[in-house]
Amino acid sequence: MEFWNHIYEHFNPIAFTVFSFPVHWYGMMYVLALVSALYVAKRIVTKDNLPIEQKQLDDYFIYIEVGIILGARLGYILFYDPNTGYYLSHPWQIFNPFDANGDFVGIRGMSYHGAVIGWFLGSLYYHKRHPEVSFGVIMDVVALAVPIGYTFGRIGNFLNQELVGRATDMPWGIYIDGVLRHPSQLYEALLEGLVVFLVIYLYRSHKRFNGELILLYGLLYSLMRFAAEFWRQPDVQLGFLFGGWLTMGQTLSAMMMLTAVVLWFYFNKKLRKQ
Repeated sequence: MEFWNHIYEHFNPIAFTVFSFPVHWYGMMYVLALVSALYVAKRIVTKDNLPIEQKQLDDYFIYIEVGIILGARLGYILFYDPNTGYYLSHPWQIFNPFDANGDFVGIRGMSYHGAVIGWFLGSLYYHKRHPEVSFGVIMDVVALAVPIGYTFGRIGNFLNQELVGRATDMPWGIYIDGVLRHPSQLYEALLEGLVVFLVIYLYRSHKRFNGELILLYGLLYSLMRFAAEFWRQPDVQLGFLFGGWLTMGQTLSAMMMLTAVVLWFYFNKKLRKQ
């Protein structure tokens, strides 16, 4: 890990400046996450000959990107931000990209689980506007596309030295502000991104009903995230929620996992009755 320690020591989070606005490396990684997710979705639709047109897929991604951004930001404020009351009484500040000094810093503070809620609502709205597109089929496409994009998102967190890991004495630890820490962002990129994608990709030809893959994603992601939280430093403004080990991320992941399992049993039971 000497290579990564060297990178961290000399890393500048600002990639370049456009019209006096700084463009951050992690912001570029998030753009790459979206582009890669769309690319994988189109490849899966073509490879598996799914009944979705490329134009429909492009339109769908516009709907859900709006939902994801709104959900991620609002979710962070509701789940993680100690100044929730301030933002609820000053809603125009929620998406303010400037700090108190007037410097452009971008929008800071996003919640994955909030993004999931925003994505789902955006998907429902798209399906209402375009009922000709199978909701279950497009959900399964998302289940394969999201993990790849998610991988780049966590690499962006790693480059930005945010969502850091807990202190460790392991030889592969990364020094952050003089403290040797787990590179938990890379753990998450591997577990919640690549591993989840590989399992769903291999299972997709065995699915029993449309929409099963997105439920499998919900289960797998939640399991991986729950495990990865043991290496990730709890949010400083929240700390541990219970017993000196349970975090907000684990709580939300457990709820997501339970939802996926209940829905799987429901649809599987419905399938057996047909």
